[in-house]
Amino acid sequence: MSNLSGVILGTVVGAALGVLFAPDKGENTRKKIKEEALSTKDKLAEVAVDLKDQVNATVSTKKENFDSQLESVITNVSYKAEDVISTLEKKLSELKAKNKEFQAKRNGTPKNDPITA
Repeated sequence: MSNLSGVILGTVVGAALGVLFAPDKGENTRKKIKEEALSTKDKLAEVAVDLKDQVNATVSTKKENFDSQLESVITNVSYKAEDVISTLEKKLSELKAKNKEFQAKRNGTPKNDPITA
């Protein structure tokens, strides 16, 4: 429970107890209780609207932060993927060159066509 709603609830309970224990005619007491109930209803409605606005603002802010962080992660992953692909292409080229050398040493000449060789 937020501090504001606790203060309002305490005020309402205190006012209701004060009205009930104050010496007055029954009609006046009922009128005061009704007025306090209406006042409390209005205050609770205001608290509910404030709470809703706070939740909406928090959700909106968190969503924007999440979207921003997600975009950053996607961008970083994209760059990392390009780095990995470049590294793999370089390694593949090196392996092809080593294989060509190995084949040349083994057979005297590199085999370009494995079917006819």
